[in-house]
Amino acid sequence: MRRGDSILSKIDWLTVLLFFVIVMLGWLNIYAAVYDENATQNIFSMSLNSGRQLIFIAVIIVLIIVMLVVDFKFYDTFAFAIYGSVLFLLIFILIFGREVAGSKSWFELGAFRFQPSEFAKFATCLAVAKFISTGGFRMDQLRNQIVLFAIIGVPAVLIILQGDTGTALVYSVFILVFFREGMAPTLLILGVSAAIIFILTLMVENHWYLYGGIVLIAAAAIFFSKRTRKRIVMVVLGAAIIVLVIKSVDYVVSDILKPHQQNRVKAFINPDADPLGFGWNVTQSKIAIGSGGAFGKGFLKGTQTKFDFVPEQSTDFIFCTIAEEHGWFGSFIIIGLFVCLLLRLIFVAERQKWRFARVYGYSVACILFFHFAVNIGMTIGLFPVIGIPLPMFSYGGSSLIGFTVLIFILVKLDAHRGQVLVH
Repeated sequence: MRRGDSILSKIDWLTVLLFFVIVMLGWLNIYAAVYDENATQNIFSMSLNSGRQLIFIAVIIVLIIVMLVVDFKFYDTFAFAIYGSVLFLLIFILIFGREVAGSKSWFELGAFRFQPSEFAKFATCLAVAKFISTGGFRMDQLRNQIVLFAIIGVPAVLIILQGDTGTALVYSVFILVFFREGMAPTLLILGVSAAIIFILTLMVENHWYLYGGIVLIAAAAIFFSKRTRKRIVMVVLGAAIIVLVIKSVDYVVSDILKPHQQNRVKAFINPDADPLGFGWNVTQSKIAIGSGGAFGKGFLKGTQTKFDFVPEQSTDFIFCTIAEEHGWFGSFIIIGLFVCLLLRLIFVAERQKWRFARVYGYSVACILFFHFAVNIGMTIGLFPVIGIPLPMFSYGGSSLIGFTVLIFILVKLDAHRGQVLVH
């Protein structure tokens, strides 16, 4: 950037506009989710989530200004230091954190509390980008792959120890970033295959049917291919691994998951089995979404919302408020805004000449996509309820600040895309 050029002239304003449109629409829907027509409280009341969210919005505006003023080299230079600091917080919280809804992942400071796991996302993005952009890095080297999986695995494990499995699952999406940077598709294929096996294991009650299917497929693979000793060993070994995965899923679900986590899995497989029990959240969510019809019941007119049929409606299930009050058309607009933001982030990431900025950009896009897809998917029964927010839309200061930092570090890096640092 030439001396005298203003940072404002280099900012990708379309990304900024989409971000703030989503934030403000989220604020309005947070108010709708907690609205009580019999009360005199307004949208600015500090006793409501909407009033407190407005404070968080003011905080992120100040934070954005600071982030844009800071030298862009700061994020590269201190990437590992930021990552290490956040890991320290994740360890510290296991000892001194407060447990909320079965998850020990919160620090409490007077009337305010924050969740370090939300900040671990951007810290991990920085660390991954820093390592991949190191001079001489090659994705096909096993040592580099081990280090990368350690970078994403350590915070994920610490978050699982806190009892927040949903947030930990977000780190699996970094595989897409590694694939974009040259990792062989083998791991991606194995991951998808493992997910399919996992779902089939949960859906099929009698696992002998699965074992029989595995034997038939293995036999067919041996019979219709060249029956060399190496190929036979590979097929048998593969079948054995699949059987072990099935056994492992059984063990994890039955003996490791807590009762409320087991109920979420059951609700995902068959929410209609116990609509008044473990299937309540998803069932009521579907009712709220379906009742909105084409154009919805109108702003602040949602009956499912008013009578609190759907739990956590201003956080995990806020999409129900959108669908009920604004219908299919309103839902389409919100989904369209997120899709536009995702596509813009990918475009911004792809135009970077500096590998650090490109890898960071794709990491941000992948995390945003995971949150967006899974949050909406769980409200309509496509994914189990794992308790992750809709980005910039759900109520919560930690989440809003975390996503703001994620996106505006990329905005800052993009504003200096003409300058490339060489390691």
